[in-house]
Amino acid sequence: MGKKRIIQQTEKELIEETEKVESKVKKEAKVEPSKKLKEGRVYIFSSYNNTIISLTDNQGNVLKWTSAGSIGFKGTKKATPFAASKVAEALVQAANKLGIEKVQVLVRGVGSGRESAIRSLVARGLDVTSIKDITPIPHNGCRPPKARRV
Repeated sequence: MGKKRIIQQTEKELIEETEKVESKVKKEAKVEPSKKLKEGRVYIFSSYNNTIISLTDNQGNVLKWTSAGSIGFKGTKKATPFAASKVAEALVQAANKLGIEKVQVLVRGVGSGRESAIRSLVARGLDVTSIKDITPIPHNGCRPPKARRV
């Protein structure tokens, strides 16, 4: 294997790197005081594999999103109700930073995290004004395959 070299950064490089990180954090957290929002929408997409929750304004512009995978859950644990509640908690913290108090909840999908995500939103202090299920339902489905001729 040979000798391992440890590369050390100079002070100048370290300062530049920290400035880059700080500027990115400031950009994410930056919200104009005139644009402080009071209301928004929360879209919960719960599949068999993951739970994704998005926070938008009333026009539909995404302000923040989180998923079970982005929080740190892996594999089949992403689809659990516990993971969905943790995702909702993370989103409520972001909503509090943005100043959002009232939300409309729109739920889509068939996963097990639907109910627990809504319960967690309410338990963490968000005022839920309405809950709507927007799961797509096929009206007539796909065309069936041709009959088999033997």
